[in-house]
Amino acid sequence: MTAAEHHRAVAARFGERVAGVTDWSVPAPVDGWTARDVVRHLVEWLPGFLAAGGVELAPGPAVDEDPVAAWEHHGEQVQALLDGPDPGRDFTHPHVGTQPLDQAIDRFYTADVFLHTWDLARATGQDDSLDEEFSVEMLAGMQPMEQLLRDSGQYGPAVPVPADAPVQDRLLGFIGRDPAWRP
Repeated sequence: MTAAEHHRAVAARFGERVAGVTDWSVPAPVDGWTARDVVRHLVEWLPGFLAAGGVELAPGPAVDEDPVAAWEHHGEQVQALLDGPDPGRDFTHPHVGTQPLDQAIDRFYTADVFLHTWDLARATGQDDSLDEEFSVEMLAGMQPMEQLLRDSGQYGPAVPVPADAPVQDRLLGFIGRDPAWRP
């Protein structure tokens, strides 16, 4: 699957969860966050990340005013980059070096959307199942660099789960989420 195809699928699933929210103020599994904050995080961090490498996204609706419209606009902007004429062009970021733009988006952003799909779904009582194959791939890719991830501050301490737990639970525990969390 290309980075564009992967983003299209992951963003669509997240978008379904966004459309299904009835209360944006419910707590989310990330300490101190609400459902609205999950969307805010995804809509607001990527433009700064891309801008640091010279790539601009057009601003859209504010998350506080309309989180659904904000997500839709943002997702369309990212998809347009990935479907554009040169998605594999070099992207140089001061913290992650030089790599193809589509791979940087897939590695850092689409993976984040995938994980936050669980946060939003769990917070709002929607289907929180994650793609098993991608969960296996993510967990296998993250485990060898666990200390680096923990040191980044992006992940909390691992939440212990049984070794024979479903892969989704093991992935969630690895990134610091309690798979049994409820609002």
